[in-house]
Amino acid sequence: MTHLMNTYNRLPVAFTRGKGARLYDEQGNEYLDALAGIAVNGLGHAHPRLTAALTDQVSRLIHTSNVYRVREQEMLADRICALSGMQEVFFANSGAEANEAALKLVRMLGHKRGEPEAQTLVMERAWHGRTLATLAATGSEKARKGFEPFPTGFISVPYNDIDAVKRAAEADRRVLAVWLEVLQGEGGIYVADLEYVKALRQLCEQRGWLLMIDEVQSGIGRTGKWFAHQWADIKPDVMTLAKGLGSGVPIGACVAAGPAAGVFGPGNHGTTFGGGPLAMRAGIETLEIIETDGLMANAVAQGERIVAGLKRRLAGISGVVQIRGMGLMIGIELDRPCGELVRQALAAGLLINVTHDTVIRMLPPLILSAEEAELIVERLAPLISAFLRPQSEVNSSTAAKAA
Repeated sequence: MTHLMNTYNRLPVAFTRGKGARLYDEQGNEYLDALAGIAVNGLGHAHPRLTAALTDQVSRLIHTSNVYRVREQEMLADRICALSGMQEVFFANSGAEANEAALKLVRMLGHKRGEPEAQTLVMERAWHGRTLATLAATGSEKARKGFEPFPTGFISVPYNDIDAVKRAAEADRRVLAVWLEVLQGEGGIYVADLEYVKALRQLCEQRGWLLMIDEVQSGIGRTGKWFAHQWADIKPDVMTLAKGLGSGVPIGACVAAGPAAGVFGPGNHGTTFGGGPLAMRAGIETLEIIETDGLMANAVAQGERIVAGLKRRLAGISGVVQIRGMGLMIGIELDRPCGELVRQALAAGLLINVTHDTVIRMLPPLILSAEEAELIVERLAPLISAFLRPQSEVNSSTAAKAA
């Protein structure tokens, strides 16, 4: 019996240790981790340099308060702004908290501009978190069900459709911001057209809107750039980060530039634990390792290896809709719900996820080797092939074995 709230459909496995891209359960069974804690463990498990840095930090200082200066917080903020070309950072404990800060920033800017009912354009299939405000901006009816009424201030538009954004803006003159993921993770690994992202940047500048980009899942090197929007060679006014920034230590960041910088003042927003020395040290060390070890280039190389291998192994198989993604953010869309493949992969020693019911999602650690990328294909492709086999073939095969 467990006293945990029943909020997860947990798989029947518990891990006791990890090393690199491998995890080990209570019985010592080994698993290849193609999920990385849902894009969190970019450095894999038990990375020696990260472990040493965190051990050192724990031995010196874990927490003080944001009442005081936090040296490590200042260092990480400087590093993020140098990498992004942005101006200031608020640190939180998660992606949802970072996104809440972004939403509060829009509201406050609206009040300062004389528009207390400022609206934010959000995207269909978007995922921004499970707090009430971030759920209001999220495009998953399954996640939203039972939590109505939601905070107002959001207008949903189709993804990758600049004309839809323009029509929504004409219909409601209170629009102050556009919010999107350049690569939708929970929504099914959908990649925004780079020309669309550039057009949004231009439109926001013309209208005086904030361009806000949620990089919680796609940021920190996962797509082969520090931030996915950098593929479009643009800079947002607000960017949110979490997941891979702390390599497993809870962290979130709301980053601002241009008209979004300087909106908050003392007392407008805050946190008890956000920006603590331990999480900041994790962020500092993570960024350093990604850069010095060339992990962004590795994400591109191994992502291409996995996608090419899957396309080769699944070519001509009916039921495979599309294999897509950027770097080590990969989705295989099937023509039917495929949640059962998660358990089948677990039994085969591979950790994956299914999102949006029909999309197999993989988010391997950035330290993944070429051999491990090939092993992912070797373990996953046969499972997908068998899953998609027509029932008539399955029956024929069963009958032949029985004979």
